[in-house]
Amino acid sequence: YGGAFPTWLAPEQVRIVPVSDAFVDYAETVAEHLRTKGFRATVDRRREGVGYKIRDAEVHKVPYMIVVGEREVGSSRVSVRSHIEGELGQMDLDHFVTRLRGEAEPPVPRREPLPART
Repeated sequence: YGGAFPTWLAPEQVRIVPVSDAFVDYAETVAEHLRTKGFRATVDRRREGVGYKIRDAEVHKVPYMIVVGEREVGSSRVSVRSHIEGELGQMDLDHFVTRLRGEAEPPVPRREPLPART
């Protein structure tokens, strides 16, 4: 995987990046919602620029980043960025949960019969 684990295997599936300290509470609300759904989500509370936080998440190969600011709080939506696909734009949190659920489930192992001994 080269460090870029699939979403189901990644130790951190989603990193929420508030654009300023004013939006940390909303970021925590989003993270808690994701955790109650069974996802591994963290909030980047560092006092760094948004670009730095996004770059750090990219370097650590976090599958998804959610950026929250005034627009997202006002519309109760989230801005989503994928490590693989790039910017995905704004979407309802429930829509993102549905998308994430499809990727966060481990694959079902194949049941192939063992070869016959000769």
